[in-house]
Amino acid sequence: MLEIERKFLVKEELLPPLPLGHYLVQGYLSFGSPSVRVRLDTDGSGLKKAFLTIKGKGLVSREEFEYAILFEEAEQLLKLCQGAAIVKRRYIFPVAGEPNLKWELDVFEGENAGLVVVEVEIPHENYTFPLPNWIGQDVSEIAAYKNIALAQHPYKAWQ
Repeated sequence: MLEIERKFLVKEELLPPLPLGHYLVQGYLSFGSPSVRVRLDTDGSGLKKAFLTIKGKGLVSREEFEYAILFEEAEQLLKLCQGAAIVKRRYIFPVAGEPNLKWELDVFEGENAGLVVVEVEIPHENYTFPLPNWIGQDVSEIAAYKNIALAQHPYKAWQ
């Protein structure tokens, strides 16, 4: 399945109140192309889910295949991952005026603490949608902001 997404930095001081978030921990079993990621997802109510994701090459558009796996297996797979673990809080809420789009705002922790980004999956690369005042720089085509890059060269090391 083709994933097309835009990613932006966030003006945190302008953010609206956030909904209940998810706690995500993910790691990479393979940094190649395709990349293979394992993710643990615990929502605000304590519900635990896990996924194995395979992603192709690309910055804005790329192939993505995601499979639900047992949480306990994902915990074991995380021990096999390379690079830094990606730890973040994710807040999901609708894009104003766009009933089929949602913002996924990530507040990173651990080795990537201090980084806050938001992404939105769109139907095609030229799709336009309203940008609220809390949206900052479009970093969709800057590879360093991809999670796979952050696992290899964490945000804390950028300074």
